[in-house]
Amino acid sequence: MDLNRRTAMAAGLVAAVTAAGGTRRGAAHAAGPAAITVPGESPTRTNIPVARDRRASGGRHLALLTTGQPPADTGWYATYRVRVPQAGRYALTAVAIAPVETPHTEAVGSYLQLSVNDGPFSELARSQPHWYASPPAWGDLSVLDLGSWELRGGGNAFCLRVVEPTILDNSIMYVLSLDHLLLRPLPGGLALCQASVSRHRVGEPARLRLTLNGRAARPHPVHYAVTDYFGQRVAAGRTAIPAGRRTTTVALPADLPPGHYRIRTDDGTTGTFARLPARRRSGTTDVTANRFGVNLWASSLIPPSRLPEFAAAVRDMGAGWIRDGQSWPVAEPAPGVYDTAHHDRATRVLRAHDLAVLDVLSPAPEWAMTDASLPLPADLRHAYRYARRLALACPEALQLSNEPDVDTTSSTGDAHAAFVKAAALGIKDACDEPPLVVLPGIAQAGPFQDLMLANDVVRYADVWAFHGYPDPWEQDEPEFPGAADEQHALARRHGAAGEVPLWMTECGAFLTTPGDLSAAQERVQARYLVRSMVEGLAAGNGRQFWFAGPPLHDDGVYFGLFDRDFGPLPAYSAFAALTSLLGAAHFRGPVRQLPAGVRGFVFDDGCGQRVTVVWSERHARVRVPGVPGVAYDVMGRRMTESGSEVVASPDPVYLVSRARPSDGGEADAGIRRRPGCLSPAEHIVLSQRYSARNAAPGKDNGDAPPPYGYRLGRRTRMSLDVYNFGGSGRYVRVAAEAMGAGWSVRPATGSATRVWVPAGGRVGVEFVIVAGRPVRRRVDRRLTFGARLDGGGEVPGTVGLVHLK
Repeated sequence: MDLNRRTAMAAGLVAAVTAAGGTRRGAAHAAGPAAITVPGESPTRTNIPVARDRRASGGRHLALLTTGQPPADTGWYATYRVRVPQAGRYALTAVAIAPVETPHTEAVGSYLQLSVNDGPFSELARSQPHWYASPPAWGDLSVLDLGSWELRGGGNAFCLRVVEPTILDNSIMYVLSLDHLLLRPLPGGLALCQASVSRHRVGEPARLRLTLNGRAARPHPVHYAVTDYFGQRVAAGRTAIPAGRRTTTVALPADLPPGHYRIRTDDGTTGTFARLPARRRSGTTDVTANRFGVNLWASSLIPPSRLPEFAAAVRDMGAGWIRDGQSWPVAEPAPGVYDTAHHDRATRVLRAHDLAVLDVLSPAPEWAMTDASLPLPADLRHAYRYARRLALACPEALQLSNEPDVDTTSSTGDAHAAFVKAAALGIKDACDEPPLVVLPGIAQAGPFQDLMLANDVVRYADVWAFHGYPDPWEQDEPEFPGAADEQHALARRHGAAGEVPLWMTECGAFLTTPGDLSAAQERVQARYLVRSMVEGLAAGNGRQFWFAGPPLHDDGVYFGLFDRDFGPLPAYSAFAALTSLLGAAHFRGPVRQLPAGVRGFVFDDGCGQRVTVVWSERHARVRVPGVPGVAYDVMGRRMTESGSEVVASPDPVYLVSRARPSDGGEADAGIRRRPGCLSPAEHIVLSQRYSARNAAPGKDNGDAPPPYGYRLGRRTRMSLDVYNFGGSGRYVRVAAEAMGAGWSVRPATGSATRVWVPAGGRVGVEFVIVAGRPVRRRVDRRLTFGARLDGGGEVPGTVGLVHLK
């Protein structure tokens, strides 16, 4: 992504850094009349090495890149001393490596902790959008905003330290590259810097906390106002922060309904908070029965110190599942050598907050791949062993890759199907109660998925998964995509309907913005979240996972339920209202006989209540057939309407009434585990293997034109790999089905088609494929191999596409 958002302040910082870089030598000194530069390579004390680089402003910079554990008492640290001419607030910036990927580099560093004047260390726990907007400096370094700090006149001390590693491409390391620090005095005097309300529920006290950027010499007056999601003022007042203090708290009205609120003070300071619905009784204590989830990607998007609080916020809004993952190259840096401690620690935090975990397998390590196998391991036994290892950590579910149909590799549906089978067997063989096996998250229906399904992968899975996003051009009122209907129809065609539940493991809205969402976009996001979740469940999806939970700005699109300061967006409160009111969310059917432009869906909440969700293209009074009830708005606030009529609008409303006798609870179709063990024949996996020169055309984000198959010459030699993931050796007899249309396939000279495959072994059977004169070029043809065990047992076949190039 190329993000060209550059604020005037950022431009000024770059200019100051550039000006300082040409003259600085040795210790800290003035870099012009206002800025003070602190050389990164000249700390008073440190245990971090210094590296030379002509691009650095002094020709050298602080350079930490190590797998070594930081000293327990100090961490990896660097202490600097600097004199400032007068006491006050100073903006601190650094030319350093950011802890997240930025538009100009994929390199990342560790999150920094900072102590000022021997005070306690605090993590610079800014969000991904904050770091993402950092202007480039040189190389992999950016100009980082490290916040404002109160300094005393004369000498001051800064101590930067690293105690948490970061995840690189294939390793976990402690990383810090620091050219220099820059201090700039902030204009003005004492000012309000924060207005916040802690997350709380209806019935709990709401206290507004006002914080100054320094201690008040005399009482500091503050005027404030609080508005709700609809822009209505619900509270206002004035107070004063007492002399000698930095903070004060104000009680807000106790009768505030649930919803999203914005605080604004007379000096322009703003903040947001969520007032959550009162805790509701639940029809089950099993968190895995919850139908609602969010995508997290904790290692990339959540600073380590924020993870416990973030997990609590996700659970408080009613989500029961999170979708996360770890890097396979990091988790298995060498064959059979595992290091999952970093990810396991994050998983423990999530599960401690009563969240079920869906982990996603990433592409394979470089040591396991070849040019022909990318992004999969060339030997599927690596996939089996790695998945088995992950299953032993007992996440609730494991998803066997993310959007393989739209990557830029040449991997095909048949190759991915063989990988899925091997990994699924590793999971199911790991323990008596293994995690659920979730098929790859498919970005869009098409030839890749069709071929994967033709390879009979569904029998190995507990869950069918896919993704669904609206048209990116729909910015005002995105429509729920047809992906759910397409996937359910596809499941019916493959005989999987009713056999496995379907989960939408990613759904969200592409809201384009150069920075933060506007107020109008926040409302679009909030109502689309409710509508997409409702329509997904109405389509028959067993689970809905919103993308994404944490703040995320990528390629000009803002995702996430929180703003760049981790304040809740309206969509967070809308999510909380949805889960509180729908409860178990058993879909009962659409609302019939509604006017044009109005949509309605009926659910049972699992606790004896019928919940009807209604919205309209424009404001209209709508009569809802059925039992009269109580209406709630999109934020979960009880409305004045009651009975059978509601005022519908683009913001969904809920009508809650007593459930009919026929609306009783039901078994959860979203998490049913497939019964029984896989047979010995199903433990045999067939995989077609071709040389790199025969690789299929590379995918171009899923839009590559046909043909899709392996590119063959008139005479091509290939191998059918036969894997045995069972507990004992087996004789396996393989055969190719007749292709017709001028194609022929036969065993290579000297290659037996009945082979002994030891337990945990792999045997290759060589075949020759010949394209006769009638074969038309660049037309895909199916090539199918089957197998049987001696003594009986049909092995699931492998179906590939080939064409004459």
